[in-house]
Amino acid sequence: MTDLDDLRSFIEVVESGGFNRAARRLGVSKSIVSRRIARMEADLGTRLITRTTRGICATEAGLEFKQRSERIISEFDEAREAVAMHAGEVVGRLRLSAPLNFGQRYLVPVLTELAGRHPRLELEVSFSDRGVDLIGERYDVAVRLFELRDSSLIARRIASVRPFIVASPDYLARYGRPEKPEDLHTHECLIYSGRSALDWKFRAGKRMISVRPKGRLFTDNGEAILNWTIAGLGIAELPSFMVSDAVKSGALVPLLLDYPMDAGAIYVVRPPGPYVPAKVRVLIDIMVERFRGEPVWDRSLMKERGREVAA
Repeated sequence: MTDLDDLRSFIEVVESGGFNRAARRLGVSKSIVSRRIARMEADLGTRLITRTTRGICATEAGLEFKQRSERIISEFDEAREAVAMHAGEVVGRLRLSAPLNFGQRYLVPVLTELAGRHPRLELEVSFSDRGVDLIGERYDVAVRLFELRDSSLIARRIASVRPFIVASPDYLARYGRPEKPEDLHTHECLIYSGRSALDWKFRAGKRMISVRPKGRLFTDNGEAILNWTIAGLGIAELPSFMVSDAVKSGALVPLLLDYPMDAGAIYVVRPPGPYVPAKVRVLIDIMVERFRGEPVWDRSLMKERGREVAA
């Protein structure tokens, strides 16, 4: 008789497009997944999946069965969670996507504390600068920086984050220090290609100055940009949480501080819907608890800006 593990296996096979990928995501062997699908098809008396030249896909009956299976799993998880909450526990698996650098530097300690507070909560975390499809890839929640591209997602603002222009002392000794944003046109810039807006935008009183950076090094990975900047390969725009330690140590120098850039924010985003699972609520609560007010990564840099403006 079909059980919940069978339904979860079937959903994973359809979502991932193969038995091997589904087995890896479920943490079981391929043979177990195959047996579960075969058992369901025998029980229902119809074929649920079919093989094509591009892999495995659901039949028409399989698509309808998948939709109903997802509702069953969702309702079961909500019921399980509701019962657990009566005992003061949070249960289930939280699938989270977070940016690589912010995740490693600031989110790992938060998740460590979260796991300690809730022993029955499972965490599956992907640290990557890639913007995942929250719904299509079935993530419960994601941490996003600066821009929110998908307006259908529900976002909770956690903390501010400011972009800064930085360079190494070695680079500035060799090529000079830009005094105004327009001077960047004559400098080698390190370009982050992982966002839609390429221009660097500065405030000069009530006026905005927009500069299109030029350089020979492009990447969609912030850690690479940081390493290249410290190595003296160019000038970069990086968020405050990435550069604060390097500025404190003297490895990087903040530039153009009297031409501030607009602050962005760190958000937790989740799929649309009125129901907020407890596993998502506790993540949001602990992040607000840790990062509310002026974040630690902004304090030293804003003090540096205050000293330069005063000078």
